[in-house]
Parts: sequence; C-alpha cells; structure tokens
Amino acid sequence: MKSFHLHLVSDSTGETVSSVSRAALAQFDGVDAEEHSWTLVRTRALMEKAIAGITNNPGMVLYTIVDQKLRDMLKAECQKMSIPCIPVIAGIVSEMATYLQINASDMPGRQHELNDEYFSRVEAINYALAHDDGQSHWDLEDADIVLVGPSRTSKSPTCIYLAYRGYKAANIPYVMGCPLPPSIDSLKKPLMVGLTIDVDRLLQIRRTRLQSLKQEEETNYIDIEQVKKELAESRKFYMQHRWPIIDVTRRSVEETAAQIIQLHQKRLEKALAHEN
Repeated sequence: MKSFHLHLVSDSTGETVSSVSRAALAQFDGVDAEEHSWTLVRTRALMEKAIAGITNNPGMVLYTIVDQKLRDMLKAECQKMSIPCIPVIAGIVSEMATYLQINASDMPGRQHELNDEYFSRVEAINYALAHDDGQSHWDLEDADIVLVGPSRTSKSPTCIYLAYRGYKAANIPYVMGCPLPPSIDSLKKPLMVGLTIDVDRLLQIRRTRLQSLKQEEETNYIDIEQVKKELAESRKFYMQHRWPIIDVTRRSVEETAAQIIQLHQKRLEKALAHEN
C-alpha cells in the first residue's frame, strides 16, 4: 500500500476539490491518501496556516482558490518544497470563459449562493426525508421519482442523493405479503423505478446489518429461499406495472442515481415531444 499526504485547499466548503480528488484516487489501486482539508481560505493569515500544515506534512496539493494573490502565494511555497500544486477547476473556467467570451466572476463559494436552486435542493431533501421508507405515501403525486424495492437495496441513500441533485424522491419498501399503498396505481407525475439486487449480495448486506444491531438469530430476513422468493416476486411486480428495473448489485449510489436521472430526463423529453 503506497501512502501519501494529500492537501485539499479551498476558499469555499471544499466540496468540489474533495469530489475531484476522490474521483481521481478511485483510478489507483493500492494507494492510501491521508487527506488534509483546508477550507474557507480567503485571507492571507488562513493561507499561511494552510501552508504551515503542508510544510509539516509535505504532499500533493489540490486547490480551488479564486483570489490571484492567494493562489500565487500557495504555488510559490509549493514550488519551494518541490511538490505538485494543481488547480482543480481553473482550466475548465478558463475554457468556458473563452468559449462564452465572458469573464468569470472570481467570487469564492459562488456555487453555494442562497438562490432558487439552493432552496429547491433543500426542499427536495426535506421531501426525501419525509417520504422515506413508505412515509407520507398519500401525497406521492408531488414526487419526481418514487423508488420501490426490498429492504437493503439502497433506496434511502439513493433518494437522498437524488434530492441533493434537486429531485423530489420518495421510496417504498417491497415486503412480501404487505400490499403497497393503493395510490401507487394512480400516480401520473412520478417516475416509478423498481430496484433489485443479486441474492448473495443482498444476504451479505442483510447479515451485516443484523450483526450491527446485535441480532444474529436466523430469520426469514436472511433465509436464502425466502430472499430468492422475495426478489422474484418484486421483479414480477415491477414488470406487471411496466416500471424500469435497475439492478444495484454492482452499482454505487451515484451510478444508480445517474441512471434514474437519465430515465427521468428521457421521460420528460418524451412527454414534451408528445405535447408538441
């Protein structure tokens, strides 16, 4: 295992530089990065503090800093230490400015302004929390997306991620012998999606869950025949309703959400084309 220090320096929350670093690190096996996060670095004093930390634990630096003087200060110190200092989005902003023939605003943290998009995202997150695991099923018509799936098929985290992307998402558990809310059959607005998963993977996840709760006795919840039946019946139910089905076995939450968003966009485009 190769380990190294990775410094993430940002004049905002650090969300962007952190996401980029994770995406890059995912391409390397056998690498362990010890992350040091320096956020809201908007003054010389705070930059000096970040540089002191980098000096104590030299390693690669990724940054998103708008202020030119602070950028130059960071790059100069990194050059002295002979360590890479990489701007995460500067190249993208520069290319966009050239293409659009508009100067960038150079305002730190602008993506986190309290605008309509921000409040829409907050509303979506509140909606997802209020409609988790079958709660408040009487107003699902307000949802953009409704997920249905057996227990431990990543319904809740997928809904939260979709909400972060601005979609109102609800989820309903599929439980053998328990009818789903009758309103399901009359929903028009939401995209309905059925989630499924490999039997062995689901058993592994459920056993781990029970162990974390100190409940290790054998139950139908982890009985292989019952689980097989549960997955088969849920898939049959989805097909009867002509819902798209997504297998989450080898998908991250982000990948599952990305496919759902694609399905949602195609559905909207189809509806718009039909109207025209």
